[in-house]
Amino acid sequence: TALPVVGSAMAEAEVTWQDIAAIAVTMGPGLAGSLLVGVNIAKAVALAQGLPLIGINHLEGHIYANWLSGDNPVFPCLCLIASGGHSDLVLMSGHGQFEKLGRTRDDAAGEAFDKAARILGLGYPGGPAIEKAATDRTASFPLPRAWLRGSDDFSFSGLKTALLHLVRDSDFSDPLLAAEAAASFQQAVVEVLATKAIKAAERLGVKQILLSGGVAANKALRDCVTCNSPVPVLIPPPSLCTDNAAMIAACGYYHYYLGKIDGYDIDVIPSLSFG
Repeated sequence: TALPVVGSAMAEAEVTWQDIAAIAVTMGPGLAGSLLVGVNIAKAVALAQGLPLIGINHLEGHIYANWLSGDNPVFPCLCLIASGGHSDLVLMSGHGQFEKLGRTRDDAAGEAFDKAARILGLGYPGGPAIEKAATDRTASFPLPRAWLRGSDDFSFSGLKTALLHLVRDSDFSDPLLAAEAAASFQQAVVEVLATKAIKAAERLGVKQILLSGGVAANKALRDCVTCNSPVPVLIPPPSLCTDNAAMIAACGYYHYYLGKIDGYDIDVIPSLSFG
C-alpha cells in the first residue's frame, strides 16, 4: 500500500520523478517497526529511481516545519520541541548546528497531557481533549510547577501526580469542575514550557523562538509564548505541528543543499539522539 500512497502524493503535488532530486526519510528516533517501513520503502524508491537517500532525525524535522510557510530562518534561534515523546530546548546556530540545552527528566509534555486526560476521563488524544475542556474555563486549582532552578530541563510527573491526588480527594461528578481541573493542568504545563523557553532565549540572545511538535498546536501555548517573547516567534500551522512528511522533506532539502547525503545502507536508529 505504500507505493500507491507515494503515487497519489506526487499526483496531488503535480510532480514527476524528474522533479525529485532526492529521497528523505525518518530514520529515528521512534518505534523500530514504524521506522523500518519508511526506510525500506525509501530505499526501494531511491534505488529504483537512481536518487540519493537522506536519513532524517525526526526531531530535526519538527523544527523545519517552521519554515514550510515561507518564512526565512534567522539564526541563532531557540527551538522548543514539545510532543508526546519529547520536551526539548535546543539552540540552533545554523542549518545542522544544534545544541541541546534541556530535556524532560520524566514525562514529556504531550505524554503528561495524555495521562491527565485519562485521569479526568476526557479521552484520547489528551492534548486536544484537555484544550477543548479547558476552553473558557478558569484555572481555579493551584497545581504545582517544577521549575528546576538553574536548569533548562523539564519535569511534569509531579504535576500529573498532583492532579491524580486532586481527583481522588475531590468530587468531580460535576463536569465543570473537571473542566476547571483541565484548565489548571493546561495552564501549569504552558507556563513552564513558555517561561523556560523565553528565559533561555533572553539568556542566549537569540533572534527567534521556534515552536514545534504536536503540543505546539495548543493555542494557549502559542499565545503565551508569542505574547511574552522578546523576539519574533515562528510556529507552524497546527496541521504541521503533528507528525507529517512535509517537515521531513523540508529538512531533507537543507541536508541535500549542504551535501549531507547518506548511502543506501542506512538503518533505523530508534534511540537516535539529537543536539
